[in-house]
Amino acid sequence: MKLALMSDIHANIQAFEACLAHARAQGAQQFALLGDLVGYGAHPVEVVARVQELAAAGALVLKGNHDAMAVTPPADASSTGASTAAWTHAQLSPAQRQFLHQLPLTLQHQSALLVHASVDSPEVWRYVLDQRSAAASLDAASHLPEVRHVFGGHVHMQTLYYRGAGADLMKFIPTPGVAVPVPRHRHWLATIGSVGQPRDGNPQAMYALFDTAKLQLSFQRVAYDHQSAAAAIRQAGLPAFFADRLETGR
Repeated sequence: MKLALMSDIHANIQAFEACLAHARAQGAQQFALLGDLVGYGAHPVEVVARVQELAAAGALVLKGNHDAMAVTPPADASSTGASTAAWTHAQLSPAQRQFLHQLPLTLQHQSALLVHASVDSPEVWRYVLDQRSAAASLDAASHLPEVRHVFGGHVHMQTLYYRGAGADLMKFIPTPGVAVPVPRHRHWLATIGSVGQPRDGNPQAMYALFDTAKLQLSFQRVAYDHQSAAAAIRQAGLPAFFADRLETGR
C-alpha cells in the first residue's frame, strides 16, 4: 500500500489539491495529514472542509500547533505563528473548530508512528532540526516495539534520519522523486516537509510517499499556482510576509 504523507498545509488549498492529485497519480491509496492544516494561508475553510471529506473516507489526521491556535487564539498575537490565529478562528465554523480540537497528537499506522512535531512531549511542539532532536523523537517511540518509522512535519524541510550500527543518527538529504529503502532492521525518522509553506528556497509543494509493501520512502515536490495562493493572502488582508514566502519558498 502507498501512504501519502502530508503536513503543514497552512490553509493553502491550491498546493493541497495539487499534492492530492499528484499522490493519486503516483498510486496513493491512503492519506495521512500530519497537522498544521491552517494558519498563514487564505483558505482555512476550504482546506478544513477538504480534510473532513478525506477523514470521512479513512484518512489519518493529526493536530498541529497552528490548528490548536486556531481553536484557541493566544492573547499575545505578536509572534509570527500566532499572527493569523484570530483571523483563522473567525473564518472557521464552530463545527470546523471542534473538528480541529478533537484531532489527536499522534497516531500509529502499522510500522509508522505519525506526529506533527516530536514524539517526546508532542504537545510542546519541539522542532526536529538535527540528529540530536531526531534521536530524542525516535527514543520516545521506542516503547512501541513494532514502530520502525517516525514521520513528522513542523520544520517545513525534507530530511531523513536513520540509526546505523552505533547509537548516533545519520542524516540524509533526499532527492525528490527517488525512492529510498527504509527496511525494518533500522529505525527511521523523516520530516516530510510542507505542502503549503516550503522554506528551502523552492516554492514547489512538498509531501512524501511511503510504500508499506516495498518499504520505500520517496520525497516529492509538486509545482502549483503559488502566485495565485500568494495573491489570495494579500487579498484577504493577511500579512504580506506570508505571501512573499510562497513566492520565494523561504
